[in-house]
Amino acid sequence: MVRKAVFIEMKLSNANKIRGENTTMHIFKKKMALFFIFITMTTVMLFAIPEQGYAAPANSSSIGIVDYVYLINKHPDTKNSNDALRSEAEQAKKEYAEKSVNMNDQDKHNLDQQLGQRIEQKRQDLLKPIMGKINEAIKEVADAKGLSVIVGKNVVIYGGVDITDDVLKKISGQ
Repeated sequence: MVRKAVFIEMKLSNANKIRGENTTMHIFKKKMALFFIFITMTTVMLFAIPEQGYAAPANSSSIGIVDYVYLINKHPDTKNSNDALRSEAEQAKKEYAEKSVNMNDQDKHNLDQQLGQRIEQKRQDLLKPIMGKINEAIKEVADAKGLSVIVGKNVVIYGGVDITDDVLKKISGQ
C-alpha cells in the first residue's frame, strides 16, 4: 500500500510539474504575443500619423514628389521597349524548348537561370535610357520650380509639390 501511495504521489507530482511548465510556457507565449502586438502598433503609429507641423504646406515646400512608375509607364519609348522585351522572352522560351529536350533536371535548371538572366539584362538595358530621360526631365522641372529634393510619391504622407504632370509634359514633348 505504501508503494502504491508513493507511486501515486510521484505521478501527481510529475503531472503538476508538467502542468506548471505548460502554464508558464502559456503565459510566456501570451506575453510575447502582446509584446509583438505592442511593437507593431507603435511602429504603425509612428509612421502613419505624422507630427503636427511635420510637413510644410505644399505651396512653400522645397520638396517635390513624383510618381516614377507612372512616368515610366507613360514614357513614349516604353511601348517599344516592352515589345522588344516580349520578343526576347519569346526567343528565350523557344531556345529553352529546343535545348532542354535531352537535358537532366540540373542542366534544365541552369539553362533556365541563364536565359532568365539574359532577359533581365535586356530589361535593364531597355529601361536605362528611359530612366535617364525621366531623371533629366525631373531635374529640369525641379530646378525651374526651385525644388531642392525630389522623392517618390509612394513614400510621402503629407506635403510636397507634385511635379509628375510637368515631368510627363517634358518627356512627351508637349
